[in-house]
Amino acid sequence: MAELDQSETFERLARRAEKVGTLETMDNLLFWDQQVMMPSGGTPARSMQRGLVSSLQHDLIGGEEVAEWLDVLDEASLDDEQRAVVREVRRDHERTAAVDRDLIEETNAVISEANDAWEEAKANDDFETFAPYLERLVELRREYAAQIDPDSEPFAVILAEYEPYVGIDTVETVLNELRERLVPLIEEIRASDTDVEDVFVENAPYDDDRQMALSEDALSFVQCDWGRARLDTSPHPFSYGNRYDMRITTRFHDHSPIDGLMSSLHEYGHATYEQGLDEDRFPGPLGQSRSHSIHESQSRFWENHVGRTEAFWEQFLPIVQKHFPRLSDVSPEQAYRAANQVYEDNLTRVESDEVTYHLHIVIRFEIERDLMNGDLDVEDVPDVWNDKYEQYLGIRPPTDSEGCLQDIHWSIGRIGTFQGYTLGTVFSAQLEHALEADFEATLDELVREQRFDDLREWMEAHVHYHGKEYPTDELAEVATGEPLTAEYFLDRIERKYRALYDC
Repeated sequence: MAELDQSETFERLARRAEKVGTLETMDNLLFWDQQVMMPSGGTPARSMQRGLVSSLQHDLIGGEEVAEWLDVLDEASLDDEQRAVVREVRRDHERTAAVDRDLIEETNAVISEANDAWEEAKANDDFETFAPYLERLVELRREYAAQIDPDSEPFAVILAEYEPYVGIDTVETVLNELRERLVPLIEEIRASDTDVEDVFVENAPYDDDRQMALSEDALSFVQCDWGRARLDTSPHPFSYGNRYDMRITTRFHDHSPIDGLMSSLHEYGHATYEQGLDEDRFPGPLGQSRSHSIHESQSRFWENHVGRTEAFWEQFLPIVQKHFPRLSDVSPEQAYRAANQVYEDNLTRVESDEVTYHLHIVIRFEIERDLMNGDLDVEDVPDVWNDKYEQYLGIRPPTDSEGCLQDIHWSIGRIGTFQGYTLGTVFSAQLEHALEADFEATLDELVREQRFDDLREWMEAHVHYHGKEYPTDELAEVATGEPLTAEYFLDRIERKYRALYDC
């Protein structure tokens, strides 16, 4: 390579990172199409397409020229933003260069087939249909971890893929703290004589088309930018895309509109994050979302801190009643209480309440860690899953569809991501505390006044705009003025649910 000055070298590095970021947005849309629009026979071609995108990303970020550029910039005089770009590119380059391209291509090819197998297995309650694909994906992820860092715990290496700068010790500390305080709270709730009436279930069933119209109205209510978003359904809700084009998906159940409504608000939170990233720095590293947990802080904020408040139901219930007139006698308080009911027999993570949700995460964290570290065989996953549900939640899934097949994550290769939901939930409560201090008003007051644009703009300024400029732990301090802590979440949950259940 001809000798380059530091300025030209940085520009080349930045342009390369932007190409990689653009390929990521392309893969996101390919995945969305596979889940939402693609005919069932399209998998072979989609597998090749996504495999090609992945190999192009691998070559672009893992190439020798990138290593040379990074060497040139080692001693360069850079400003803070440039150093952040170099830090993020270096991290991606080192991890990518350590991994064989063939391994990446094979992994993506297996994922395309595994997703179809998971959908079939879930529909037919047949874990054996999916088991061979899961076993192969676990093997491939172990090999991936070994190529990056053969001396470290495989699960810890994979965790760092989704939660850079958050060590496994931090994750364990947070999960243990939540387990210690939530399990006694759950016992108190279940022992309470207070009965929370579910006025929605009592008025079932609910038509899917009407629920879709309700979700569209809900996103309009919180001021969704429909010029840069759309809403569809998928087997497992998700949001993919980029700041200009967010594809939000949800799903519905006929027994209650709450599940679909909260799912739509949750995924809308993901969309606000992508749409709030800095336009001038997109699609480079500083124009990309920081991590899975930070993404979840946004989705859990809109789902739980907005959508499950009494203030929200005071304002939004008339819209629900417009779509379902049979709910005309339901009061905002009844709707609020029903939206926050703690079910004793809730087996599904995405439909669980705020209190029990994190025990669902603990179970997945423990199973994934054992799978990745070679302490659990794939064939034993259903029984171990069911045993842990009985141990932690006092319930046992009657089918694998309601048990270990309920989540899409393993079928798309996202082993090692579940703890991000809990870390993000914890952070969302910390953000609420900081937000209320800045506005000198409670979140309930802001929701009651329908100041949703103000809420989103605050998040944009304190979280979204920074992209990957700061490591996760630093971003928490930049956004809220203090390190990540579970105290705000635990205090909020205990206060809210003790009031609901008089316990």
